[in-house]
Amino acid sequence: MRGFIRESDGHLSAVFEPEEISLLSHLAREAGELVEEWRSGGETPADDPAMLRLLPDAYRDDADAAAEFRRFTADGLAERKAANARTVVASLGAETTAKTTVRLDEPTVQSWLRVLTDIRLVLATRLGIEHDGDTGYTDSDAAILLGDIYDWLGSVQASILDALAEEPGHSAFHA
Repeated sequence: MRGFIRESDGHLSAVFEPEEISLLSHLAREAGELVEEWRSGGETPADDPAMLRLLPDAYRDDADAAAEFRRFTADGLAERKAANARTVVASLGAETTAKTTVRLDEPTVQSWLRVLTDIRLVLATRLGIEHDGDTGYTDSDAAILLGDIYDWLGSVQASILDALAEEPGHSAFHA
């Protein structure tokens, strides 16, 4: 990927390799499916540690208050997460064998940032990463690959944030 840049019209754009488009589409779809499955299954997020990271308890010391809060908010939050994932997949376009320029407007940028965070939270949970500086599991080739993907997604996210900050004191999105 060539990092995101801010264009003169305020959009952000980056060039992705075909494999990167495929990987991001796949991961965004999986993130959306994860929360959709939770919504349709009625399980509590505690049944899956990754879901607990995506839909954390609002009251850690009060299980009843946490359950009541979740009853009123979790479904809407899960739907927004799934909608963000669909937005990212749509913005990536069809999978191709050529390099692809992806252009993002303000709402799509926000969806990307949220989905990248969600995917990284799921990967961090699966890898045993709980705090800054944790390396997670490195006991298998699969874990090492997931760690590399986790790091790459962080660089994509940082690239978006850097592009948003390209014009200090002025955002083309909020004139």
